[in-house]
Amino acid sequence: MRFGHRLLACARRAEVVREDVTTGVAMGVDEVSGAGAEGVRTAGYTVPRYPVAPGVRLNVRSGPGTQYRVVRVLPYGASVPVNCQTAGQWVTGPYGTSNIWDNIADGQFVSDAYVLTGSDGYVAVRCS
Repeated sequence: MRFGHRLLACARRAEVVREDVTTGVAMGVDEVSGAGAEGVRTAGYTVPRYPVAPGVRLNVRSGPGTQYRVVRVLPYGASVPVNCQTAGQWVTGPYGTSNIWDNIADGQFVSDAYVLTGSDGYVAVRCS
């Protein structure tokens, strides 16, 4: 299985998310403790995925608010990895009103009001 790597900025540490490049499924997270490949070690953590509200084709935006451009639209029945979360514009959706925005990939955010995380609060580290 081939893996694509992308960097995420997370609180107090750098991480590389291993992702199956054919399906987009997050397969795990490596912590980066130094420069170069020799500084990478497996953290033993898989980024959890959460379902998007049923019957919703969700806009993915370049930042945490509706004023940011749409970079893609998720299909019906999608689930998303929540890599980190940040405060942004207040949005009302199927799961309430929230100002939490979920980072699902580098430069890609969705409103938490459309994602079934099982919580009204933060479920992941804050984006830095």
